[in-house]
Amino acid sequence: MAHIRRKFVDVFKSQGLAIAEEAIKRIAVLYGIEQEARGQPPEARAAIRQEKAKPLLDDLEDWLGAQLPKISGKSELAKAIRYALSRLPKLRPYLDHGFLEIDNNPAERSMRCVALGRKNYLFMGSEGGGKSAAIAYTLIESAKLNGVNPQAWLTDVLSRIADHKINRIDELLPWRYAASPA
Repeated sequence: MAHIRRKFVDVFKSQGLAIAEEAIKRIAVLYGIEQEARGQPPEARAAIRQEKAKPLLDDLEDWLGAQLPKISGKSELAKAIRYALSRLPKLRPYLDHGFLEIDNNPAERSMRCVALGRKNYLFMGSEGGGKSAAIAYTLIESAKLNGVNPQAWLTDVLSRIADHKINRIDELLPWRYAASPA
C-alpha cells in the first residue's frame, strides 16, 4: 500500500489533481484503521480489518476503476491508477490474516542498513570476514526485532558464553533474553 500511495502523492505534488488527492485521503483512512488495530492479537486485527477496512478497500478499488476511463490513458494519474489496480488484489490477504501488515515498510526499514553499507561490504577483507559480519548483523537485527538492546545483550552473552553448556546455547538467544526476568 505504501508504494501505491507514493504514486498518488507524486502525481498530486506535481499536478495537484483532485483524483490523486482523493486517493491519498482514502488510503489514509485505511492506515488509520491499521493504527487502531496495531498491538492487537492477530485474530482481533483480522476482525477489525474485515469490519472496517474491507468495505473501504472494496470501495477504493471500485472508485479507482471508475476514474480510469475518465482520464487520458497516458497520463501519470492513469499510470498510478493502473499500478494500484494491479497491486490491490495482492494486498487483500492482509484483510484475512492479522499477522500480515498493510505494507512492507517494516521489512524495508530493517534491511536499510544492509543497503546503505553495500559498498563497504566489498572490503570485508576475506570470505571469512564477510561470513563473520553476516553473523554479527543477523545477531544484532534479531536482538532489535525482539526488543532487546543489542549492546547489552551481546555484553551479557559474551561474559557468560565461555562457562555456558553447549547443549543449552539456545538459552542465550535474544528472544530468550527478552523473556527472562530482569
